[in-house]
Amino acid sequence: MGQNILVAFDDSENAMRAVEFIATSFTKEHKITLFSVIPDTAAICDMNSPSLTPYFVSKQATFCALEDQKKELVDEALQKARGLLMKAGFEEKNIDIKVQTKKKGVARDILDEARSGYDTIVLGRRGFSGIREFILGSVSQKVFNAARDISVMVVD
Repeated sequence: MGQNILVAFDDSENAMRAVEFIATSFTKEHKITLFSVIPDTAAICDMNSPSLTPYFVSKQATFCALEDQKKELVDEALQKARGLLMKAGFEEKNIDIKVQTKKKGVARDILDEARSGYDTIVLGRRGFSGIREFILGSVSQKVFNAARDISVMVVD
């Protein structure tokens, strides 16, 4: 029986490279979970209060429409990743998709999920330059540095 692999996934090229790496490097017995953390924008989109500034109200619908489009892009990317894994020989029953609204922060949410029974976390490295990543940090860097008792693979 294969290991439980958690793939931190968004709609980026780096995330898809991580899936491609799994498809070509891991045995097909592994159980793969494509895990995506999305921002909680429902509260902002549902706000309707007289205390809101007119500027915010005028931009609220545009912002919420963009967030809906982002969620659709992530969903499409998740389905593409599932298809790529199936084409590589992974059985559909061994590929799960899990989307969660951000609770603590993307990196912390990934780590919390990983602690629920995964053997390895796989994620793509963000495309920051070395200096920018050093100053701002990245999800992959935060996960890598904070993970305990679990293997982390960062795919470049």
